[in-house]
Amino acid sequence: MSGQKRRAFRSVQEAREKLTYKSASRPEFDYELLMMFVKNELSAAITTPLLAVVVAVGAMFWSPADQLLLWLCCVFITKGILVGICNQFAKAPRDEVNVTTWRAKITAAEFLYGVTWASVVFVSPLTEGVAGYTFIFAAVLVVISMRMLFASTVMPIVYAGTLPMTGAIVIRFALLNDPFYWAMAAMAVAVHLYFIWLMTGFNSTVVSMLEFRAEKDTLICELEQSKSISDEARLRAEEANLAKSRFLATMSHELRTPLNAILGFSEIMREEAFGPHANPTYKEYASDIHESGQHLLTLIDEILDISRIEAGRYELHETPVSLTEIADECHRLMRVRAENKGLKVNQAFEEDLPNVWADERALRQICLNLLSNAIKFTPPNGTVTLKVARAMSGGLALSVKDTGPGIPDDEIPRVLRSFGQGSLAHQTAEGGTGLGLPITKGLIELHDGRFDLKSKLRYGTEVTVSLPPSRIMEAVPRLTEPGEPKPEGAEQPDQHKRAS
Repeated sequence: MSGQKRRAFRSVQEAREKLTYKSASRPEFDYELLMMFVKNELSAAITTPLLAVVVAVGAMFWSPADQLLLWLCCVFITKGILVGICNQFAKAPRDEVNVTTWRAKITAAEFLYGVTWASVVFVSPLTEGVAGYTFIFAAVLVVISMRMLFASTVMPIVYAGTLPMTGAIVIRFALLNDPFYWAMAAMAVAVHLYFIWLMTGFNSTVVSMLEFRAEKDTLICELEQSKSISDEARLRAEEANLAKSRFLATMSHELRTPLNAILGFSEIMREEAFGPHANPTYKEYASDIHESGQHLLTLIDEILDISRIEAGRYELHETPVSLTEIADECHRLMRVRAENKGLKVNQAFEEDLPNVWADERALRQICLNLLSNAIKFTPPNGTVTLKVARAMSGGLALSVKDTGPGIPDDEIPRVLRSFGQGSLAHQTAEGGTGLGLPITKGLIELHDGRFDLKSKLRYGTEVTVSLPPSRIMEAVPRLTEPGEPKPEGAEQPDQHKRAS
């Protein structure tokens, strides 16, 4: 993983270096621009020599054949030199390439090639007719346009290859001492300048394209680097989660073993199983020890539950259960605690509710957590309402509503996190671990249910958990036994079939 991370980092650095140069030369792009010219030149290694043959054949009508053949041989030789240098550059490893040196070599070869082409203008004409000069003029302009297109990615090569040809036309036509040819020389200069302007824009476009590609490469490299970092973080998180699970499993065993002894012995001492205490204070101490041990055991169980839920390792043992019976049982368990605090607990159970396919222990824990929180945070003489009814979605819903201090809107996300508690409730209620609501939310979501918390400051809180319709177990009509008379109103398939 570290090797992949280092490679991604190097790629990001290289791509960013290409984008840091703001000068016109852009050194990091020089190699790619020069390689584009080389590829263009190698792909069209035969095109320009064939054009030279066509020009030589056409010029034989106005010029000596021996001079044209000599010129054609020079074109082939200089073209071979240029192609050879380009081929060497293409085969050279990029890390070993000195771009400045190679560009100078290729520019010199291109200049020699351009001078060779320019020399055709000075081939002695057999006649002084306009047709011959016009033919040469058109042929050289075509070659100039072609060389500019091939070399447009490297402007020094453009100048080296085309200026000799344009200069030769201007010099040759200026020596003819004819206004017509002077106009053609001026047109050659204008056309050359126009081509230079076009090629400058094209070169800028190519450089912009390379910049965009460098930015894309940077983004890809950064994504790869981020992916490697996230993969490494995920592996560490998985290792940490596994270590946490092992730690909790070990600590739960190590803590439960002495806790069982503490709870057992403190209960014996509290009940005075082996005789009364000589000092009544000892009995109070034993009761405090038992309550503290029971609280610690409950805390351990809650931490293990929330850890299993967060790790996705909480296993549901689903059976047909009655949500109404579970709510009623939890109400009976919490009734004494509510009465000792001076609270009134109201029940509102809808009749004839179907069973649900769920984990009975999880539903009981959900109901106990909600009732415990409501009783804990409701002041004396308050009211707690426990309700079980059909949900709007078609499933079943259990809700607990209290008249406690409520929760501010900005603190609701906090109380739904592990060990989170609201500030106002924390000041006015009994102590707690802050795991009741997160466990409740996690357990109902394991049942594909929904958790809703509504609270208004100083008016109370209502928590509703809903089970989806897919967990409702509706009663199926009993099938009649063979020979048993069907109930009245039931369809008689045989008679219906016969009647039809």
